[in-house]
Amino acid sequence: MSKKMPAAVVALRPRAKEDFSNYLGMVMMLGSWSILFGGIFFAYAGVRMSAPTWPPPGLPKLPLALPAANTVILGLSSWTAQRALGAIRKGRRDEMQALLGATVVLGALFLGLQYVLWTNVRASGLSIDSAGTYGSVFYALTIFHALHVAAGVCGVSYLVVGARFGKWNAAAHAPVRMWTMFWHFVDAVWLVTFVSVFVL
Repeated sequence: MSKKMPAAVVALRPRAKEDFSNYLGMVMMLGSWSILFGGIFFAYAGVRMSAPTWPPPGLPKLPLALPAANTVILGLSSWTAQRALGAIRKGRRDEMQALLGATVVLGALFLGLQYVLWTNVRASGLSIDSAGTYGSVFYALTIFHALHVAAGVCGVSYLVVGARFGKWNAAAHAPVRMWTMFWHFVDAVWLVTFVSVFVL
């Protein structure tokens, strides 16, 4: 005699399939963005390897303190995003909402400091058309990345609003997982940017 499956298990099966499809779609999308960023990094490496001196003569060295602070900020925001995902998996919606709110604030702080960085770098003599491709590649990397952070801030803000209306719970939180993956992605890209552009 066959046992009847619990209704809750049956109800979760379609959601599990949909969640996996969303996860796979996000992995593919992040993979395509990785290729885009990889192209910019290769262009930057080509410019740098072909230059006899770095930075090119007449241009100031890029600052380190402000990008380092932004690295810490993004790293902390990635931690709060991951903690938020862990919280909703355990059904702690209020904790998730607070942690995602902190992620939004940290992301906005990162963008504000990036604006300060661009202003300072431009004031020191490095514009987008400085020394051929040197300035354009630097600004392309940092601005393109900042646009992704801004998209992440909007996405996580949507999660915070949804949490206020009780939209996410332990059984249904796929968007939280997707945006957490995206946030880790922009964090990882910035780490590569910081090391390759500002440190090396």
